[in-house]
Amino acid sequence: MGPGSSPLGRPVSRRSLLLGSLASAGAATFGFSACSPQVPGTSGAAPAGGTMTFWDMVWGSGAAYTASAKQAVSAYAPSGDSLGVTYQSVPWSNWYQTFTSAAASRTTPAVSSGAAFLPFSFIEQGVVAPADDLVKLLDTNKTNDFLPGILDQMKTSQGYAAVPWSLDLRVLWTRTSLLEKAGADVPTDWDSFIATGTKLAKIGVTGLALAAGSTTTDAQHTVSALMINNGGGMFAPDGTPDCVTDRNIETMDFLRECVAKGIIDPNAASYTSDNLTGDWVKGRVGMGWAQTGLDKTLPEADQSDVEVASPIAGPHGDKGTVYYINPLMMFTTTPSQASSEAFLAWYLDQIHTFWTEGVTTDLPVKQSIAQLPVIQQNKNLVRSIDEWQPIGKTIGAQAPAAFASLNAVDGGAASAGFVQQIVAGKTDSRALLETLQAGLEKVTK
Repeated sequence: MGPGSSPLGRPVSRRSLLLGSLASAGAATFGFSACSPQVPGTSGAAPAGGTMTFWDMVWGSGAAYTASAKQAVSAYAPSGDSLGVTYQSVPWSNWYQTFTSAAASRTTPAVSSGAAFLPFSFIEQGVVAPADDLVKLLDTNKTNDFLPGILDQMKTSQGYAAVPWSLDLRVLWTRTSLLEKAGADVPTDWDSFIATGTKLAKIGVTGLALAAGSTTTDAQHTVSALMINNGGGMFAPDGTPDCVTDRNIETMDFLRECVAKGIIDPNAASYTSDNLTGDWVKGRVGMGWAQTGLDKTLPEADQSDVEVASPIAGPHGDKGTVYYINPLMMFTTTPSQASSEAFLAWYLDQIHTFWTEGVTTDLPVKQSIAQLPVIQQNKNLVRSIDEWQPIGKTIGAQAPAAFASLNAVDGGAASAGFVQQIVAGKTDSRALLETLQAGLEKVTK
């Protein structure tokens, strides 16, 4: 989840908050700290009345999403010996401390949503229960209809770390009127992207929108998307940092060319997510990688002027992008594992309402939701699902699935400094990657 909008107002930016949360936690390995703040009034123990707790982050449209999710959970009627569920909204601010503190004191809830790589850290610590039996239950219920490759990304040596419920995907958006004004075409590869970006720069329009300030992770996501687009990435298949590769050097060369030709705004080094949204709204941006809900951040009259392009090819013909799978976890502190599984199996059958009500801007991960009219009537969502989702990967792109140390890297200081150096344009490509390599090795030890 990240910046987006709905008719009910501009939401909280989850990805913007990740950087501050992880930085305050030291952006180090996922250790437990019993002195970190907690969400009051929540516990993994079953309260009186035979219920268990569901922690849910503030996704999508913020308050509108939370109201919809709370209403959905209130309708849960457990069968047999299954326990009922109490809904608890959890803010993204200090999320890292909230979860690590709860894990240290064994006051985690029964089930929870959370940051993309959190369950991979927790399953290694024995804090979350494998979701294998839940997946079997979905198979039995014939509701295991996740989009291709999504569930596989949750697999670890200990079992499924979680199940997915939505997808934060980065796609290339273009602004039709500005490309027409510049006499430029929608790019199909990196060379034509440079050509289009150069034409946009000549009319004073940003060709590659970035926000690389200290309070947002936007630029980090775009750079990760481009590395993956060129068959590269920050990690080797075994999960160790592997930044200084020929493919990654090519990606840095491409970005440095964008800087040199004025395709990237030099002010991007200090941009917040609000600055970037403002540039899109004011018509100062012609192209950029962003979330699938970008159009909803624009005035209604301008929403049809932005369009998701088809994936572009890298120098060797590769196509790819970065995504973040939003998980649902089951904690070992649950008063009843069977009840946790029964609830989440039911909950996954209710979440379609988040899209029909327009309270989320992420993509669905279930085929049944992707086929809903509200999705199929939106050409940008259809292209995102059909063309971009199948080529998406996590920031651990070369590995067969996500892994624990990604939680310490996601939004961490090493990546933040790296993208700011890119925008500055004063460091050669290999040196940029060597600095990133050293930073990642430090936080993933």
